[in-house]
Amino acid sequence: MSLPLTRRTLLLGSAATVLLGACATPWSAPPLPPIVFVHGNGDTAALWTTTLWRFESNGWPRERLHAIDIPYPLARDDDTKAQEGRSSTADNMAFLAAEIDRVLQATGARQVVLIANSRGGNAVRNYLANFGAPGSGASRVSHAILCGTPNHGVYADPKRNPNGEFNGAGPFLAGLNAPKGPNGDEVTPGVRWLTIRSDNNDKYAQPDGVWIGAKGVATNVTFEGPALKGAENAVIPGIDHRETAYSAKAFEQMFRFITGRSPASLAIVPEATVVLDGKLSGYFAYAAQGVVPTNLPLPGASVEIFATDPATGERLGPARHRRTVGADGRWGPFTGDAQTRYEFVIAAPGYATTHLYRSPFPRSSTIVNLRAEKLLDADKDAAAVVFLTRPRGYFGVPRDQIGLDGKSPPAGIPSGVAGVASAKLKLSDGVGRAVVGTFNDERLVGRTWPAANNELSYLELMY
Repeated sequence: MSLPLTRRTLLLGSAATVLLGACATPWSAPPLPPIVFVHGNGDTAALWTTTLWRFESNGWPRERLHAIDIPYPLARDDDTKAQEGRSSTADNMAFLAAEIDRVLQATGARQVVLIANSRGGNAVRNYLANFGAPGSGASRVSHAILCGTPNHGVYADPKRNPNGEFNGAGPFLAGLNAPKGPNGDEVTPGVRWLTIRSDNNDKYAQPDGVWIGAKGVATNVTFEGPALKGAENAVIPGIDHRETAYSAKAFEQMFRFITGRSPASLAIVPEATVVLDGKLSGYFAYAAQGVVPTNLPLPGASVEIFATDPATGERLGPARHRRTVGADGRWGPFTGDAQTRYEFVIAAPGYATTHLYRSPFPRSSTIVNLRAEKLLDADKDAAAVVFLTRPRGYFGVPRDQIGLDGKSPPAGIPSGVAGVASAKLKLSDGVGRAVVGTFNDERLVGRTWPAANNELSYLELMY
């Protein structure tokens, strides 16, 4: 499928980004606008952590950066049919609308900027096109930035699950993409639009259906699927589906588009003391269909935090923080050190005891969201189970250097399009030893814990 000509398409390499300052109209005066960040399918607000840090490091007030949690983040299989534990397009639009109103009231601003990844962009487009009276949504929003949003579908086939939210030939996306105005634009007028996409490395903008379980079947979608007529369409070579939102290169385009100038730095400026907090969530259980993630609080769960030795993952003394989660799901606040590595221990009835090892947190955050995990039946025969996860991007081979317990790349990560964000290690012995995970310049060291005691280890990458 070939998209119509867009207002502006930018192919962004390392040299081109220097010249982008004149491509957007700058804000005439402070204060800087509040920004509402919307995550993708099955995700949490926590994925925006490093993006918020980069905005803060370039002078954006922390109180004007708002990342939201959709309570049920997974889309329905059929958008027209109720499905427990999942949300419809109307659910997401209503939740986003309430959050926009809350942010405008809290900040006193007249308009917000909306930045969304993947499915979050569907909520943004639906709000701007269909919320309330015509134009009422657009009057509250100055800029909309869609990162890797499958604007023309993950597939486009009127015969395949026609009411699926991600079907480019279905009524939801076809309605959003209906021509508007004299130029036949696909975007709602009155708002400045930017899309950010990969050149060919987005797993959900592929001509072949391999990433949606239909290898060899045409999706009727091209690499240009996230672009929109009437928007400025930025292309960043090599980035993957999540990196369209959570990478430093994506942040650079966001900042430039909103302010009209390049950020002073893509680096995260550290704070001497960091205060961390977040929500602890779990899963919605189906009787026969397994579990799906939620962003609902998990009251009664407990969190302990230990400082760890960066070389061995061993604990450096007793717990630095301990809390049982209440009705709001908050596990903090915890005052820590920007140079220290931490182990988060999560325990809850019906879940495995999860040992989560993290890199140092250079800045404070209130969206260090945690999720209690479950030990799969298929893994209960192991002595220990360790996961290496990358929430803000995928593992690409040969693009990235990835290692887990000395194996590079770990098993289960295919070559080609980056589309896997987790690697699993099942050990037949070796409980109570160090295990190392690496991703390019980031290195994590954790410990193995006995699966026989219903315990798991996660090495969660920050970048």
